[in-house]
Amino acid sequence: MDVVSYMQDVGQRARAASRLISRADTGTKNAALRAIAEVLDASREALAAANQKDMAQGRDNGLDAALLDRLELTPAGIDGMIEGLHQVAALPDPVGEVSDMNYRPSGIQVGKMRVPLGVVGIIYESRPNVTVEAASLCLKSGNATILRGGSEAIDSNQAIARCIEAGLAASGLPSDVVQVITTTDRAAVGELITMPDYVDVIVPRGGKGLIERISRDARVPVIKHLDGVCHVYIDDKADLEKAFAIAVNAKTHRYGVCNAMETLLVAESIAEDILPRLVAAYVELGVELRGCEATRKLLDTISGNPVAVANEDDWYAEYLAPILAIRVVADMDAAMDHINTYSSQHTEAIVTEDYTRGRRFLNEVDSSSVMINASTRFADGFEYGLGAEIGISTDKIHARGPVGLEGLTSQKYIVLGDGHIRV
Repeated sequence: MDVVSYMQDVGQRARAASRLISRADTGTKNAALRAIAEVLDASREALAAANQKDMAQGRDNGLDAALLDRLELTPAGIDGMIEGLHQVAALPDPVGEVSDMNYRPSGIQVGKMRVPLGVVGIIYESRPNVTVEAASLCLKSGNATILRGGSEAIDSNQAIARCIEAGLAASGLPSDVVQVITTTDRAAVGELITMPDYVDVIVPRGGKGLIERISRDARVPVIKHLDGVCHVYIDDKADLEKAFAIAVNAKTHRYGVCNAMETLLVAESIAEDILPRLVAAYVELGVELRGCEATRKLLDTISGNPVAVANEDDWYAEYLAPILAIRVVADMDAAMDHINTYSSQHTEAIVTEDYTRGRRFLNEVDSSSVMINASTRFADGFEYGLGAEIGISTDKIHARGPVGLEGLTSQKYIVLGDGHIRV
């Protein structure tokens, strides 16, 4: 296959399709989403068979447990894709929304209208459910999309693509509205990110190496996050039962996800009360622990020290694995200093019953999601009511945090006049 010619053809068809989907009415888009959901539901056996091929190939190729976890498409995962489609269909359509209309002294009215971005290219690894999430959000927000999944999920993604194509056809929309790249040739990525004539924005979802490469080489704007170095700080005003539940859930609910806690910070005045219990729970669940000197000293005197030494690299680490760094800090100010030094600005949480401290934490911690008394695992488009997410952005321009429908649109100024001329 001539990858350059193939990708140019994909881009041209996506650009043409973007003009059609941008003017599709809400009813048509919602009908397409529901039709895709119906086809997915009717195709469970085919989806499972395709995914099993990918899983077997992944095991043969030595994929680690975290990647296999992301790759697996369980019955519950198919249920989640279907539910996500229905949720997106139920969300308000942002396209065409007019806001901030004001009369100017000249007599004209000036406001803003929300419009699609155009063509969205999405590059992702492992997780086949991203194919549906990305397609649904781009479709509802009036964008055409080009999806390039990882080679390890090629059979799963192509099976899902067939379901999407059938759903689009059932609703009268062209299949080019959602194109899933059929080649595993890595050169396709290089072409996709360097086609500004056909692609308006790139969203990379995957490991740090992939995102760094995309950010460096792309010739179109990129919505990205490089790392998910998420923190939970247990304050000395915390309810320790809440703190225990949150700290265990944030780390162990799932390991290979960007919103899992990677560093636990504990106020020194309550460290002796909460850390031994937490460490016992982590050890029982198979979590490898790395701690600061104070953490290791405390646990050495109480429980035989199952904690390795944490070095400077551990505070920057996104493990995506059953590994946790622990640091005892003097107080909330020290915790915020640590977070603002080492965080990737993804998600941070404080556990405290002190309202004033909670408000300070919200105001002073500079991350895309900041939480009080909740697990970092909630930093997710589905949990935030976005229906799904196309990714999580740690950028500060255009979109920040989970990127849903609004993040896939822009605004243009509109002017209403009645023969007005400038004098």
